[in-house]
Amino acid sequence: MNTPEPMSTPEPAGAGVPVVLAGARGHGRWHLDNIRRLQDKGIVRLAGICELTPLTPDEIPQGLGAPEQSADFGALLDATGARIAVVCTPIPTHTDLALTAARKGVHLLLEKPPTPSYAEFRRMADGVAEAGVACQIGFQSLGSHALPAVREMIGDGAIGEISGVGGAGAWARPEAYFRRAPWAGKRRMNGVDVIDGALTNPLAHAVATALALADVTRAEDVTGIETELAHANAIESDDTSCVRITTAAGRPVVVAATLCAEDPDDPYVVVHGSQGRITFWYKQDRVLLQRGGHGPEEFEYGRTDLLENLVDHLTDGTDLLVPPAATEAFMRVVEAIRVAPDPLELPDDAWHRLPGEDRRVVPGVDGLVAAAADTLALFSELGAAWASPTAHPKEVST
Repeated sequence: MNTPEPMSTPEPAGAGVPVVLAGARGHGRWHLDNIRRLQDKGIVRLAGICELTPLTPDEIPQGLGAPEQSADFGALLDATGARIAVVCTPIPTHTDLALTAARKGVHLLLEKPPTPSYAEFRRMADGVAEAGVACQIGFQSLGSHALPAVREMIGDGAIGEISGVGGAGAWARPEAYFRRAPWAGKRRMNGVDVIDGALTNPLAHAVATALALADVTRAEDVTGIETELAHANAIESDDTSCVRITTAAGRPVVVAATLCAEDPDDPYVVVHGSQGRITFWYKQDRVLLQRGGHGPEEFEYGRTDLLENLVDHLTDGTDLLVPPAATEAFMRVVEAIRVAPDPLELPDDAWHRLPGEDRRVVPGVDGLVAAAADTLALFSELGAAWASPTAHPKEVST
């Protein structure tokens, strides 16, 4: 059952909305810099940092002063009077921290993936809605102004009838990446779901953006999911994977990703039509329109920051760009990956170490990822000798 997005009480004018950041190291450093940018504009004010080990003065960007620090998230929210909490902590902690903030009336920017399972997602989303606070999920690519522009192109029939959407992410990560935290590269830890795989964490934006351009956001928009999960690195989770989502509208969404690329490049989403295609490089906010009878047309767009959008929502009622309801379909994909058989360990002859870069490479995987997005086919259907289909096309577990 979908719960309507709660209406938020308008935030009073002042010297910036007080914000607490939970998880300020790792990717949290990006949030510190972004909060500094918005603080300089008078939009927010960093009131506190929640970390198990306090940040040193050198770890706090200049201009943010000396915010209060504590390992006790709830106590920190109380002490600082925070109105917004940015949660950028390990994936299994998201739900409990979000609900702690919600119970205190604190609004949320919750990093992606929001939770490691669909059951946890429902617990989080329903609890937040019941508390009446606003929650924004941190898919920054969904703040791109390219999304409504591409939707307008599709609606205007620029590329004819839409046949499907593909996504491709060929990235590289050193072996040290999987040692960056105890939960990195894990499917489960101490009996708790983590699901830190290529499609669910580092390249989750490719999945979420492909679904958004396919207009597949709600749980009921997904009718089936097929997964092919593998890893070349010495990890539990997947680093080379693809997924095909069957949609209620009958247009498939296929996303392929690897962290073992030969020549890493920017990820993209491609919308296939009967008379052309639209390619969206979501990290660049760049769009290429190719269609019959016209030369290629390229466009660049701006982007709305999700924390700034959340503040606008609280102050003047601007619609949230990524409320939990907009990520239900993505969480169906996370759930399908969670319940799939453990990823296939690639044989030794399917990968090699790249000298000097401390990383593993799967030869030919760059072209395989691109071909999956281009043809809407799975790795096994494209002839990858190591691919092992673990398909569940008829149902989606919750």
